[in-house]
Amino acid sequence: MSVVEQETAAGQFPALKPPTRYLFGPGPTMVHSRVYDALSKPIVGHLDAYFIQVMGDVQQLLRTAYGTDDGATLVISGTGSAGMEAAVANFLEPGWKFVVFANGYFSDRLTEMARRQGADVVRFEKGWGEVYSDDEAREFIRREKPKVAGFVHAETSTGALQSGKAICAAAHEAGALVIGDCVTSLGGLPVKFDETGIDVAYSCTQKGLSCPPGLSPMALSKRAMDALKARTTPVRSWYLDLKLIHDYSTVSHRYHHTAPISMFYALREALLVVNDEGIENRWERHRRCHRQFVKGIEAMGLSMHVPEANRIPTLNTVRVPNGIDEAKVRKLLLDGPGIEIAGGFGPLAGKVFRIGVMGPLATDDNVQFFLKEFGKALKAAGYSN
Repeated sequence: MSVVEQETAAGQFPALKPPTRYLFGPGPTMVHSRVYDALSKPIVGHLDAYFIQVMGDVQQLLRTAYGTDDGATLVISGTGSAGMEAAVANFLEPGWKFVVFANGYFSDRLTEMARRQGADVVRFEKGWGEVYSDDEAREFIRREKPKVAGFVHAETSTGALQSGKAICAAAHEAGALVIGDCVTSLGGLPVKFDETGIDVAYSCTQKGLSCPPGLSPMALSKRAMDALKARTTPVRSWYLDLKLIHDYSTVSHRYHHTAPISMFYALREALLVVNDEGIENRWERHRRCHRQFVKGIEAMGLSMHVPEANRIPTLNTVRVPNGIDEAKVRKLLLDGPGIEIAGGFGPLAGKVFRIGVMGPLATDDNVQFFLKEFGKALKAAGYSN
């Protein structure tokens, strides 16, 4: 190849120069600068004593984020959906009754994974954005008497926050375990794993923890660990077998898979950022910014999809005004100031904007910046109040 041909070929793949984006969507969110620094550190082997220590640090820091003193914490090499699949694959067996509190997209995904594992799935159906009262949860579980129950703590598709206390109490009364989806809650609002009574929780790195996507932090109660140890049939997924992963990351450190070293560095640093701020201070910062956001939205004449008592502080679903093309508004924001937000899907397609205010963007100045640009985009799309 001639010099000219080499230069032409090289020109087809220019240096990476990602556009500047303000990630006000439901995830991924903005990454803290300290996390980017951690990603740049030299890697070691996945069996190196230094990396084993990093895994141990992550597990310890996750206890604070989840709110657990009693349970085990570990990390799945995969996104939040890998954590979901690990929970289902390890704690369900063919023919077992699995009840799902179904009120959004990710409870539907949980349902599909359980069905593929051969579980007998029974769903308690509610509209997207609705939640379950304590009495409804107790009555459903007492009637169905499941082996395992599943719910989504913070439903990304709707912006609705579901309390898990009554679900967990009724499930334990029935001798069942509880799987809780904490993908959108961990790091941004209280999970309170022990206090709530969740047995198996999974999350992700790219939302409330302000880290790139790629890992799924999990928490397991003593009850769940006992059930895992007592299981006699092999888990259908070798890669997501929590016995093997727990042994690799916590006990013998024998090789199971090649863990993504740099992502563990990143998660460790993200959890240290949370620790340095103070977990309760972080929750309050997100609550304060949520109140400021809602006040600004209502001042524009807009309304929220979820009632005030059931809203996720870090993820807002704003109803699209009549006659406004939500896709046009989102394009104006992206093409102009570089703000990314998301639209609705499923039953909420075209009906809501999904707007995340979390991590580094959860500040008074950033909320005001967003509200100003959002108002301009709405006006340009034909909205007036």
